[in-house]
Amino acid sequence: MGDFGFQTGEWRVRHRKLKARLAGCEDWVEFEGTCRAFEVMGGEANVEDNVLDDPAGAYRAAAFRRRDPETGVWSIWWADGRAGGLDTPVRGGFVDGVGTFLARDTLDGRPILVRFVWSEITATTARWEQAFSADEGATWEVNWVMAFERVG
Repeated sequence: MGDFGFQTGEWRVRHRKLKARLAGCEDWVEFEGTCRAFEVMGGEANVEDNVLDDPAGAYRAAAFRRRDPETGVWSIWWADGRAGGLDTPVRGGFVDGVGTFLARDTLDGRPILVRFVWSEITATTARWEQAFSADEGATWEVNWVMAFERVG
């Protein structure tokens, strides 16, 4: 199995998202969702299909992950069912059971860094968080946390 082999299967997901990002907001919204993930290409790629029961309106989303066979670096693309296209990919990998992935992107027209961290990975649980930085990584604002619990 590849680095994302742990995620293969069905999951219940508890989401916690900031209502506004990089705006000094401290108000969070919490909701449930589901996820089904599977490996392709012999573990060199992974697909994650999500249903998010956001109080603002339920939607579907997907993550597509691909490991570069030459460098070992993973690229992750996020597709939000409410909009067309793919988000800017984050890139990185796992060290000592923690996956860290980074990208340069924009938020409301201003440049930011995006960070995904996969941690607390066990046979039945995992944690994912997204954070943004507007100051080249000097400080980070965690704005979305997903707590995964295996189903079945």
